[in-house]
Amino acid sequence: QVELVESGGGLVQAGDSLRLSCAASSGTFSRYAMDWFRQAPGKERDFVAGISRSGGSTYYADSVKGRFTISRDNANNTVYLQMNSLKPEDTAVYYCAACLYTTRSPRAMDYWGKGTLVTVSS
Repeated sequence: QVELVESGGGLVQAGDSLRLSCAASSGTFSRYAMDWFRQAPGKERDFVAGISRSGGSTYYADSVKGRFTISRDNANNTVYLQMNSLKPEDTAVYYCAACLYTTRSPRAMDYWGKGTLVTVSS
């Protein structure tokens, strides 16, 4: 069992930056690829960014490529999402999720956090 807890969300203005963190309870954190997803009101949960178990590979949704950066610290069981040049359309609840293999599919995730709200005002 892996518990994931996100933090770092908040209210910012367009153009600002935020860094989200996701802390995992399990010492087996490095066995899991990690993804960030987001869900805006009334919409489906969408893939945002992912990182391989070692951190050597990263992948992004086209909508955030060049603005967001995912990273991980396996020694501290934490994955991060650095979000720059935020736009109002980035407003959503952001979730981290763990999977034993790299994938963009929310249905494939083994564990989910409860989410953190990011609101970007124009």
